[in-house]
Amino acid sequence: MDSSQPKPLQVVLAFAAIYIIWGSTFLAALIGLESIPPFLMASLRFSIAGVLLFGWCWLNGQVELTKQTVGRNALSGILMLFGGTVSVIWAEQFIPSGLAAILVTTLPFWFVLLDRRQWATYFASWLIPGGLVIGFLGVGWLLMQPGQTAQLLQSAGTYWVSIGVLMTGGIFWTVGSLYAKYHPSPSSTQLNGSIQLMAAGLFSGLVSLLFGELGGFHFSQVTVRSWLALAYMVLMGSVITYLAYLWLLKIRPPAVVSTYAYVNPVVAVLLGGLFANESFSLRQLLALLVILVGVLLVNLPNYRRMQKPPTANR
Repeated sequence: MDSSQPKPLQVVLAFAAIYIIWGSTFLAALIGLESIPPFLMASLRFSIAGVLLFGWCWLNGQVELTKQTVGRNALSGILMLFGGTVSVIWAEQFIPSGLAAILVTTLPFWFVLLDRRQWATYFASWLIPGGLVIGFLGVGWLLMQPGQTAQLLQSAGTYWVSIGVLMTGGIFWTVGSLYAKYHPSPSSTQLNGSIQLMAAGLFSGLVSLLFGELGGFHFSQVTVRSWLALAYMVLMGSVITYLAYLWLLKIRPPAVVSTYAYVNPVVAVLLGGLFANESFSLRQLLALLVILVGVLLVNLPNYRRMQKPPTANR
């Protein structure tokens, strides 16, 4: 992928990947959790994907490691993948995958609030602050009645802890994404992604050991469904789609790239209902629509600027 002159088809395929494939990984994670502990599953997912990508870079002569390359990518990888993705995996032990996907729609709001370099642009219009208010009102409405939202929870305390972990994970993902954008490594997207994945995989493995997930766990207990879900997350979620995301961050504004939050919850809710028998109430649907209206308002100024023809130099 050439970030200097991206081809339209490449851009379309990259957005399709982060829109649809990432939406399906919510269900894949849920299936994987049937027989694999969350941190161990994340460690396997990231480590395998990272080693595969690093091997590909090695065979193609793209491996030129420096302290800057390793350090920056390791930090952004741990923030995005462990802080962001693993928070979703962990939370899906206790809340439906569709609800987790809906809460991930708040990512564009975090990008606006935390991307200080773009504040002059973001807050030049009333649309963005208005979108933030509407979006968070939608989140509040969604979370008002935990008993209706997640009927299988053991306690309301578990519900709110899961929500807190998810929201914190969104902040970590945003911080890592912005760090990767504003402190880029000169290496290729593939090499950067491989280091980020391996760093997140190692960190997830250490956390898995710390929490004692390997005690009493045997790989022979893992079901075929969980192995297939893990393979899907490795190849489709972490190799193909994660590289597409990193590439898009180089060529498009972060708030625009984060619009995958529009489609991910729809895909996740549909798949969760079809294959995991997850219920979805009218209140959840209306709350999702309110949140997406907020996301639309947040990104509307960006869309308008992208549609304007460039002015000629005089």
